[in-house]
Amino acid sequence: MHTEIFYRIALNKTEGLGKSTLKQILTAAGSAQNVYEFPESWQRRLQHRKRCQVDIKLTDKLRGLVDKEMGLMEKHNVQLCHFLDMSYPNRLKRCPDAPVSFYFRGSDGFNRSRMLAVVGTRNATSYGIKSLTKILNDLKDSDITTVSGLAYGIDTVAHEESLNLGIPTIAVLGNGLHTIYPSTNKNLSERITASGGTLISEFDFNTGPDRMNFPARNRIIAGMADAVLVAESGIKGGSIITAHIANSYNRDVFAIPGTIFDERHAGCHELIHKNIAAIVTSGKDLLEMMNWDSAPQPVQTQLFPDMSEDEALVYRYIQTGRKTIDEIAEHCVGFSPSKLAGILLSLELKGVLFALPGKSYSTEI
Repeated sequence: MHTEIFYRIALNKTEGLGKSTLKQILTAAGSAQNVYEFPESWQRRLQHRKRCQVDIKLTDKLRGLVDKEMGLMEKHNVQLCHFLDMSYPNRLKRCPDAPVSFYFRGSDGFNRSRMLAVVGTRNATSYGIKSLTKILNDLKDSDITTVSGLAYGIDTVAHEESLNLGIPTIAVLGNGLHTIYPSTNKNLSERITASGGTLISEFDFNTGPDRMNFPARNRIIAGMADAVLVAESGIKGGSIITAHIANSYNRDVFAIPGTIFDERHAGCHELIHKNIAAIVTSGKDLLEMMNWDSAPQPVQTQLFPDMSEDEALVYRYIQTGRKTIDEIAEHCVGFSPSKLAGILLSLELKGVLFALPGKSYSTEI
């Protein structure tokens, strides 16, 4: 008998399974273990969905790959965060292309109250470094957590200054956790985990830093945060991609302006010009626009004292706008259809949720 983590890794390594399909299968089955041990249950529930009609088997080759991966995880103190886990980042879960799972080393504090992604050029100027340092210093007492990519330049400054100021920081890697890229940031990565921060990667342990991995890494940076700050960037590059991804996720995007005589600031100016990013020149600007200049919001159980944690999760999602039952089920992965139906009925009886035509729900009539 294998563990749930074993089966989760096995599914990740099974070829031909897209993220959306895998999430639907796991939601129907209730666990990765059930996918393998009770295939008839989820296959029956999803028989009307052709793309979910796949044959999932645990071969000897797959067992060997999973055993090897789990051995490396144990040796290097690496854990797996899965979208069925309560600790999975709530912000990231709302993104349609969110990973089914990711590996991490360090804290599992992925749902802190205020998450700010910081991105920028690898060829940072002294102006860019000073500007970002000033803004982070303005934010040091605002209960924020920073998220960046551990790359050269602005990413490195974001992590280092966060550590210097006592701000928790999360680094999302474009390679497996077997190595740190760039290697010059190895000591920085150790400082991050030692301070209560985290290293994250959706890639298998021994995956190298291939250039094709970094756009995928960027979507996690954008998806984990409430807002993205582009500190300094040319007209093209990963930070501009991240800003556009964040905008597609309906995240707030901010940019620091620079001189018009240096192309290394042209990307920030373009984002501002196209109304993708709002201009910020201080941490105070960012706090005001994010409405973070007031006291941090109380924890979820205080916000919704008459709701269970699961009810509050469903309510907060529907609170963003009218949602169909399929959209709710897609967001609230891990809930069986019967459990979700019970939660929706409970919220209706409490008078905070309303059933509407077309199998949809809203917090307002």
